[in-house]
Amino acid sequence: MHPSATPGRPDDVPEAVAAGGRGVPSVLLFTLSAAAPLTVAAGAMTIGYAVTGRTGLAPALLAVALVLALFTVGYVAMSHRIATVGGFHAHVARGLGRPAGVGVAWVALIARNALQVGLYGLVGAAGAPLLVLCFGVAPSWWLLTLAAWALVAVLGVLRVDVTGPALAVLLSAQVIVLLVFDLGQLLRPADGTVDLAPLSPAHLVAPGVGALFVVAVIGFVGFESAVLLREESRDPRRTVPAATYLAVGTVGVLLAFTAWTTTVATGPDRVVAAAGEQGVELLFNLAGEHLGAGVVPIGLAVLTTSVLAALVSLHHSVARYAFALGRERVLPAAFGRATPRTGAPRVASAAQSVLGFVVIAGCVVAGVDPVRDLFYRAAVLGGLGLLLATTVTSLAVLVFFVRVPTGEHPWRRMVAPGLATVALVAMSGAALADVGTLLGGPAESVSRWAFPAVFPLVALLGTGWALRLRARHPRGYARLGLGPEGAAAELLAPPGGPERPVPLYGRSGRDRS
Repeated sequence: MHPSATPGRPDDVPEAVAAGGRGVPSVLLFTLSAAAPLTVAAGAMTIGYAVTGRTGLAPALLAVALVLALFTVGYVAMSHRIATVGGFHAHVARGLGRPAGVGVAWVALIARNALQVGLYGLVGAAGAPLLVLCFGVAPSWWLLTLAAWALVAVLGVLRVDVTGPALAVLLSAQVIVLLVFDLGQLLRPADGTVDLAPLSPAHLVAPGVGALFVVAVIGFVGFESAVLLREESRDPRRTVPAATYLAVGTVGVLLAFTAWTTTVATGPDRVVAAAGEQGVELLFNLAGEHLGAGVVPIGLAVLTTSVLAALVSLHHSVARYAFALGRERVLPAAFGRATPRTGAPRVASAAQSVLGFVVIAGCVVAGVDPVRDLFYRAAVLGGLGLLLATTVTSLAVLVFFVRVPTGEHPWRRMVAPGLATVALVAMSGAALADVGTLLGGPAESVSRWAFPAVFPLVALLGTGWALRLRARHPRGYARLGLGPEGAAAELLAPPGGPERPVPLYGRSGRDRS
């Protein structure tokens, strides 16, 4: 029996999580742990400048932060009205129906996998110059990447996660390093002039802004995670929204400031060329020029350890997400199995490790660049998927409050969700239109249509899986969007009971899915 199981209950009926222990700082740390601001600033932002050729990343980051804050208003309000603490797919299942919920679940899984696997390219590229500076050896990036992969795979099976204190130290170190680097860049502007032009809102209506939106979204990975800790929070109605708004605001301001100071240090007209020539090392080279060579190893060490910690955290996050989907039959049931001794989601964790190894091996054989071709393209795929999933979820929140009568304030029920949905639809449309700018490369490249085609195809397959489940396994279909509560209701039901879906909207609403 699993250690968390209770006598007299089926083994896969989950216990309730510990209630009432987390305040705003604890939930905020959990929410920010996946953001890895130094990783985004040194990797995605720098390569984003080089590939897109656009300099308006700072206002794009602030615009995305504002829209996500609006989205959070309705998202959190809806989370108080549904039983499960599930993520986007649970909200979409309640608002737009179970088949749409499964489609979004599969899209989110692809996006999360891409974001995690892409980090393998960055950890090798960041670790190599650090070893050169410290020990004078220059190993191939893939040797360091395989070492990181092996460590993550073992920790995933053993269910050894990065602890709260370790996350706090690493996150604090990243913020300090970025702020110190930013001040150095601001105090030593190119040509002696601090140029405010890259902050102009005019960049938000310029050609190619959709590409900047996707790069910006990468910085907000995991912003919605506070809702997952609702049951563990002391005062969910205050703690969850406060932590989410603080996370979005902190990431938006910090990364926008870094994006702007980088243009100040290089000059707005030279940042694209500098990013193309120096890549991930741009921020560290600028810091070495402005603050002295001694800060470079420190920055690289913080970056490497932070990327490794993010790999471990995201591996656990993706594996647990796949485990939850397997238990709800959104994925094959095998994904919902855990290791009896440790409780680790063994099949989901192993599948994640196998995927990582296949991608790494394929990149080595193909001789691709680990940062531009693995990290950046995977991050772009994940960022685009996150943007599309957030857009559909925002629409689902709006539809939910139209369908279900509640006493929620109109700002939380209609105004904020409506504004967020309009803005997210516009951002998603711009992003899809600018995929070519986002990826770079020749106009005839297959990736220009293959990248955006991944998500509607995956969503369609997920919807088909839900319809198949409804026809062949009505009880499994009834669990979709209900989380552990739905699992318990099914497994503890008397044999031979009715196999009709449980209403998604409770007694006061109508189940139209």
